[in-house]
Amino acid sequence: MAASEQLEPLQGYKLVLGTLALALGSFMNVLDMSIANVALSTIAGDFAVSPTQGTWVITSYAVSEAIFLPLTGFLSKRIGEVRQFLFATILFTLASVLCGLAPSFQFLVIARILQGVVGASMIPLSQALLMKSFPAAKQGMALGIWATTTVVAPVLGPLIGGWLTDNLVWRWAFYINLPFGILVAYLVYSLFGAPKPEPSKEKIDLIGVGLLVAAVSSMQIALDKGSELDWLSSPFITTLAIVSFVSWIAFVLWELGEEHPIVDLRLFKLVNFRMSAMCLGLGSFAFYIYIVIGPLWLQTQLGYTAFNAGKVMAITGALALICGPLFGANIQRVDARIIATIGFITMAIGCWMASEFTTGVDEKTLMLARVIMGAGIAGFFIPMSAISVSQLKGNQIASGNGISNFLRNLGASVGTAVATTLWQDNAIRQHENLVSNVELANPAYQQFSDQAIQLGMTEIQKNALIENLVSSQAYMLSTNQLMLFAAFILLALIPLIWLAKPPFGSGGGGH
Repeated sequence: MAASEQLEPLQGYKLVLGTLALALGSFMNVLDMSIANVALSTIAGDFAVSPTQGTWVITSYAVSEAIFLPLTGFLSKRIGEVRQFLFATILFTLASVLCGLAPSFQFLVIARILQGVVGASMIPLSQALLMKSFPAAKQGMALGIWATTTVVAPVLGPLIGGWLTDNLVWRWAFYINLPFGILVAYLVYSLFGAPKPEPSKEKIDLIGVGLLVAAVSSMQIALDKGSELDWLSSPFITTLAIVSFVSWIAFVLWELGEEHPIVDLRLFKLVNFRMSAMCLGLGSFAFYIYIVIGPLWLQTQLGYTAFNAGKVMAITGALALICGPLFGANIQRVDARIIATIGFITMAIGCWMASEFTTGVDEKTLMLARVIMGAGIAGFFIPMSAISVSQLKGNQIASGNGISNFLRNLGASVGTAVATTLWQDNAIRQHENLVSNVELANPAYQQFSDQAIQLGMTEIQKNALIENLVSSQAYMLSTNQLMLFAAFILLALIPLIWLAKPPFGSGGGGH
């Protein structure tokens, strides 16, 4: 980091306030990724647009944030980390208010794009500044607190969004950011001021920016719309896929040859950053299979309301809140690879438990699996974040955090798209397999048919009941298999963790 922006660690009550402000800033930003999801149908109804059009409320935010996340390092060098965080927080808060005030659907989508653009750097910079707020010996604790916010927020998003939509109005899902945004900006400015960075003569890499915009936007739109348009059978999705593929290759080649790249891909030469980035991306892929399919299955197959499904999923954050700071406080004493291994195994156990559910599962059993998952998540994000920054120094930290968070978001986007597609397609196959057993030659079917006749059911009623039962079981089997798939991915990542080289203190890892 530039010498003129060297920050001294905070102490006493200032450290408490600084931690609260930066963690809240990160929490607020991550929360906005999922808080609007449960309000989509209401928003679409209010603006008289189709549910398909309504998904642009999510897509517009995801695309714009994904594009600007990797630019965090470049922007913070030009503006300064503290100043960039302050600008991002204030503008994100204003954009949130514009979302709430939106008089039309088009205005809402534009405001969501603005939210993503200006707020993207809040997450990586909150991590970088939080680490600099703590003395070197306690930076693990800082990572633990930061990682906990990124874990709990996407789980609480549907719960908070559902409650606000049901009890107030969907606009409050955006207005809620106003008091918190003001508080975060005030506390950060009071504690850190707004130090100026050293002057930089680096010119902005416009070609790199253009290629990044083309690569990310086409990829994200293809992922969000792929299932709806039947993937590569759609010329639109095929075109987007080709544009994204070509743009990504061109972007990587250009950035590697650029003297002042907009995204510092040279960080991948560092083994710890490379391994952690892969684990964060693929681990997030598996995690989002779990948190997307879970509530989807509960609402469509078990009859849970959006709020009740959110309540069941929210328990995931219970142990994460406890284990996050605990793991973080001990990250300097215990090998981060050991904590990560335990975390990945625990997450896999949570997924395995979910793969054993039946359609008669009770709420306590649902919550138990999610509590265990919560403990595992804390043991996943915290040590991987510590390993990620262990070889980074100065401005590399902000740049590395931007790339790591981009890959985490990418894993989440791909995981969401793949999970929903596989869930539907596999359920159709399971339905066909189950229906093939519905024949008079099957003793179980014959017994069911006899009982239905005794109960006075007509042939139409009997067939309708069979269809409901078969469909329910098909989606149950599809859900179980996806949970096992997620568990397998998490276990398969464990060997990668051990390729990282200690020590794992900031700036101290082996090369």
